[in-house]
Amino acid sequence: MISPVLLLFSSLLCHVATAGRTCPKPEELPFATVTPLKLAYDPGEQIVYSCQPGYVSRGGMRRFTCPLSGIWPINTLKCTPRVCPFAGILPNGAVRYSTFEYPSTISFACNTGFYLNGTKSARCTEEGKWSPDLPVCAPVNCPPPPTPKFAVLSISKSLATNSSFSIDSALYGYKAVFKCLPHYAMFGNESITCTEHGNWTELPECREVKCPFPSRPNNGFVNYPAKEALYYQDKATYGCHEKYVLDGPQEVECTKFGNWSAQPSCKASCSVSVKKATVIFEGERVKIQEKFKNGMLHGQKVSFFCKNKEKKCSYTEDAECIDGTLEIPKCFKEHSSLAFWKTDASDVKPC
Repeated sequence: MISPVLLLFSSLLCHVATAGRTCPKPEELPFATVTPLKLAYDPGEQIVYSCQPGYVSRGGMRRFTCPLSGIWPINTLKCTPRVCPFAGILPNGAVRYSTFEYPSTISFACNTGFYLNGTKSARCTEEGKWSPDLPVCAPVNCPPPPTPKFAVLSISKSLATNSSFSIDSALYGYKAVFKCLPHYAMFGNESITCTEHGNWTELPECREVKCPFPSRPNNGFVNYPAKEALYYQDKATYGCHEKYVLDGPQEVECTKFGNWSAQPSCKASCSVSVKKATVIFEGERVKIQEKFKNGMLHGQKVSFFCKNKEKKCSYTEDAECIDGTLEIPKCFKEHSSLAFWKTDASDVKPC
């Protein structure tokens, strides 16, 4: 029969031995929680490792029992963040991101001419989904363009494709071209463009423009429409009498500023005082007394030959008929037929 004292002593030793084998507070793992979490555990007590919301483990949770040795088993649990679906392509836009893992955030931007229909950014949630839903880049639309007063729509087309479009659905880059009614001049750009902000560029203005009746030039005439008034883009034609040359365009037009595009005048011809000389006219050597026996017209040019006595060579200087005046170069010496022994400057070798 076992002594009661011996039995009490054995029980005390067993209790002391068991109390010495308690397990310590379990190891902390990244993104994981322990249930229950205590500073010490008796042999036989269980703990459960599980990943925090937004993180997952290949093997799921880990359940451990405190052994009699008081040493927790090796824990290989690894909690990794959930991954949201790939969102790297946004048609007509771009996605800015560093990673698609929980709890990262991505942002969105649209190309010029498109706007974000939806959120500017989204977050990868604990469930591995984007929140809010991903947006789309919708094309920018402009309302039907207004038409300037006294104008009509001439052309409507896309700047990108050069194709026509329905004026009720103008997209970014489309343009509308206007034309003013007769007698009205356009001030500003003739076309307006649908901008990236969904509005049109500045509208032009059509104004009625009148010009005064053109005056007749001296020694000439002018013709214009027989009307009570002359308006923008009306035309007038000029001409000169015999032996006069028109200085300026033959036809002029009433401009948007209320004046004529030019004021032509009639210039007189020049009489040639030189009786005998070889000159260059339009690249050819000609006798001036034969070529211009009826005089030179205003604006015509000839080149006279002159001598360089020191170098014994010849050079040319130009002379132009300007409204009845022809100035002969001072270096030119008219050769007399009596001085037959002298060589004409035009026959001397060029310098």
